[in-house]
Amino acid sequence: MADAPAARLTFAEPDIAVLSLDAPDKGANILSLSVLAQLERLLDQLQPRQDLAGLIIRSAKPGIFIAGADIREFAASFDVPKQQTIGVATRGRTLFQRLSKCPFVTVAAIDGICVGGGAELAIWCDRRIMTTSDRAQFGFPEVKLGLFPGWGGTARTPRIVGLANAVELITGGESIDGRAAAAMGLTSDLVDSERLDQAAVALVRAEQTSREYLADRQRWSRPLDISETELAFLGATASAYIQQQTKGQYPAPLAALEVMLGSAGLDVEEAGRQEAEAFAELFGTPINRALINVFFLMDRNKKDPGVEAKSSPRPVRSLGVFGAGIMGSGISAAAVKREIAVTITDTAQPALAAGVKNILEEASYNRQTGGPDVQRMSKIAPLVNATTVIDEFKSCELVIEAVVENPKVKQDLYARIEPLLSNETVLASNTSAISIGRLAEGLKRPDRFCGIHFFNPVRKMPLVEVIRGPKTSDATVATAVAFAKAIGKSPIVVNDGPGFLVNRLLLPYMNEALELLQEGVEIKAIEQAAKSFGMPMGPITLYDVVGLDTALFAGQVMHEAFPDRIGQSAVLSAMVKAGRLGQKAGRGFFSYQDKQGRGQSDPSLAEVLRPLVRKQVKLSEEEIVARLFLPMVLEATRVLDEQKVRDPRDVDLGLIYGIGFPAFKGGLLFWADTLGAAKLVEMLKPLEPLGPRYQATAMLLSLANSGGRFYG
Repeated sequence: MADAPAARLTFAEPDIAVLSLDAPDKGANILSLSVLAQLERLLDQLQPRQDLAGLIIRSAKPGIFIAGADIREFAASFDVPKQQTIGVATRGRTLFQRLSKCPFVTVAAIDGICVGGGAELAIWCDRRIMTTSDRAQFGFPEVKLGLFPGWGGTARTPRIVGLANAVELITGGESIDGRAAAAMGLTSDLVDSERLDQAAVALVRAEQTSREYLADRQRWSRPLDISETELAFLGATASAYIQQQTKGQYPAPLAALEVMLGSAGLDVEEAGRQEAEAFAELFGTPINRALINVFFLMDRNKKDPGVEAKSSPRPVRSLGVFGAGIMGSGISAAAVKREIAVTITDTAQPALAAGVKNILEEASYNRQTGGPDVQRMSKIAPLVNATTVIDEFKSCELVIEAVVENPKVKQDLYARIEPLLSNETVLASNTSAISIGRLAEGLKRPDRFCGIHFFNPVRKMPLVEVIRGPKTSDATVATAVAFAKAIGKSPIVVNDGPGFLVNRLLLPYMNEALELLQEGVEIKAIEQAAKSFGMPMGPITLYDVVGLDTALFAGQVMHEAFPDRIGQSAVLSAMVKAGRLGQKAGRGFFSYQDKQGRGQSDPSLAEVLRPLVRKQVKLSEEEIVARLFLPMVLEATRVLDEQKVRDPRDVDLGLIYGIGFPAFKGGLLFWADTLGAAKLVEMLKPLEPLGPRYQATAMLLSLANSGGRFYG
């Protein structure tokens, strides 16, 4: 059976064709092979016509122009020969390039997301017109998948907007709005969404008269007009910036830069050929595979309702928050930013006032000005109800407490709150450590109670753990998941248990860093090994950021739950006793006395550590990496075996979003799969004398024996 058409041809006027993209049964237009074939057939039909003044390409989907190529087709082609990859890239570029050779002007009318392959299609049109809508975004995010544009984007874009602008767009991977696109000459006009079709027709008529597009076709097909000196300077500065941003762990941005610099002196045809060959060198590499896996993790999370059974979430239009501190105000700001009404309270009036100030400033923050937008603030201010009257929470559809981590304080609060709430209202705790089952004791409706654990700082951290207690209903979980997504977060459902998901897997990693310290491994070596692996900071620095007193408490909770694997660290106890609590105290494992607050080596640390060092060993970077990350993998197998999460992919996305596990490794379990279970078992054997934390679990041994994988 033939594919349902994703593109249809109509005529705005007798001599102006309109190609409307509208993939059936899909929320976004994706450039799959079948869609590309449809576009090719339509161009075959139109290109010979001499009676046309222009072709307008638009989307019939609100908020979406084209969301890029079909990534699943990419993944299915990882193992094809290099020449076949070059051929696929060449065919795509040749198809899009036809838009710049038609006997009439071609216009991309963009109102919504236009990224990846969609941006390449648009860039090959003679003209682009965008709307002023916030939804209209143009970008080349391919570097985030370990690639760069492969259908002519690196060849065509520099010739339209200049090499410096193209380098920023393509190596940075970030999207720009219509105003930024207009400023760099990418678009011909900016209009309101309602006027887009009309403006596109007017643009065709203007070009029909001026014929300027024909001159641009000639200019954009030639080598770039840039001197060797300018080229060398741009290459040096851009390369240094990319190295600083990627730490050498993401090769695609530098490869894209090299392609654009190397083809600057060539015509667009030869530049396109060089692009295809360089693209094939990156395609299917381990980093490309890992980053595409992360794309699939994110895509799955967006579609996951959080429960297996069909359960309709209750929409949350009004949120109640108890506690106006860092977490309470952060959660409230995330909701207000999405125009959800918030009622907030705190036992201390000054804390409540400060919390409201933080909410309004955060929710009205303007990236362009670097501060609050006064007009936006005045619009959202009525959404915030700061009160000390608990009865005002009666109408809230979701209530989250973000008070002190003390079970009795929380339960006393629930005893006051629950009688006020409707039978449909969800009550939730932002606890990071206390059992949801324990907190639910005494509740009359434990089925409407769950954990909604945000990470600090809320504005930056995308992850939310939705914790299902023993009696939490599917409807409650579905409501919590839908709410988290509504405020721009990525929720993962975790069954109740010590440390939930992220902290349970993080503690073995951090605990092992302290074990290494006691074995005499230098802090510098531990930090370097973790950062070389790809972690955003070393585990010792992480202790200082978290706070050593906080880490000591969390460690005690985990030790009580898993005494055979998580020890009570003498190092942490000694550090806390010495008042070295981390960044907040000005010193921890590092000193934070300079003006920038950056961690510096502190000679006085030796006095605390010296009595605790049991021996002196020197380990290679590879050995330190194994010591840090193998306990994390083993703990993940236990989490899966206990069914704390529903899918291994939840583990990987949780760690990428929650602790910054390196995306270029695809996730903890994806990384483990690249090594293979048999290899992991082999790596563990010399470490088994260290105790149960290094002894292969039944799940890992089973996978090793069967040749299986965590990802199935």
